[in-house]
Amino acid sequence: MTRYLCQRLVQSLIVVAVMSFVIYGLIGLMPGDPIDVMISSNPDLTSADAARLKAQYGLDRPIHERYAAWGIAALSGDLGYSRAFGQPVLAVIGPRLANTALLMGLSLGLALAIALPIGVLAARRPGSVADRVINIACFAGISLPTFWLALIVILLFAVTWRLFPASGLATVGAELAGWEWLGDRAAHLALPVATLAVVNIAGYTRYLRAAMIEALGEDYVRTARAKGLSEARVVWRHALRNALLPVVTIGALEFGALFSGALVTETMFAYPGMGKLIYDAVMGNDFNLALAALLLATFVTLAANLAADLAYAWLDPRIAYG
Repeated sequence: MTRYLCQRLVQSLIVVAVMSFVIYGLIGLMPGDPIDVMISSNPDLTSADAARLKAQYGLDRPIHERYAAWGIAALSGDLGYSRAFGQPVLAVIGPRLANTALLMGLSLGLALAIALPIGVLAARRPGSVADRVINIACFAGISLPTFWLALIVILLFAVTWRLFPASGLATVGAELAGWEWLGDRAAHLALPVATLAVVNIAGYTRYLRAAMIEALGEDYVRTARAKGLSEARVVWRHALRNALLPVVTIGALEFGALFSGALVTETMFAYPGMGKLIYDAVMGNDFNLALAALLLATFVTLAANLAADLAYAWLDPRIAYG
């Protein structure tokens, strides 16, 4: 296991290094560097001023030299400053990372808590009324556009019934502490968490249903039943453990996608997370911030896939990393 972890760590470092160069190159090819933006916003800057500023910040050098300088600084913990926020990149990413981790963790936990029991229910009686209803609901959930679902949720729960806030992270200007602060934060998280959970529940349920139907037809399940084990133990202890393998795979992929790709949900609910941050950084030519955020998303995706591989060995004893 130790050798396998070391190999995966080396592979991950290679992937991060390659992706850092690719992302740096793509961002460097974007039209309009920060100096060009300064020139367009300040007509008093002359071409000589622009040349001097580009030489000062190294933007006149070849891209491989700029990448080498950035890489050396990044290895020492200096990711540069965010032009849009006027702060160090790490100071900007930190709060957004915590917000996305909270939103992502709650939505994935809620989706799995609902998808597992209804997926098992549908798989135990394929073709039944319950199975058909669950399938129809899953197809509807998969077909729902995220932005449309977010609009409907806001319209019903925030505008019509006024049960939850429509946007934001906390009540602006409110000085809350303790349980009041926790309740206010939970109220603002309710709608975006529910939106992301509904989108994911349908997919998880479909994958689990298919895997459970296959698992319940295996020889080891018939052997467990022949030994006199209870149906609950056969389903939840033996069949479900093997059926979770594809769900773990999808969950690992969704983990990385939600980290950087929950842009629509974060935009609709004005939630300050990583997806919105990456979008704003790219659109605002904030090179340092965009590069660091995209690399962080790459690292999280690699870590999620490694965690999924380790979960395989825990779920299925036949899998061993020796």
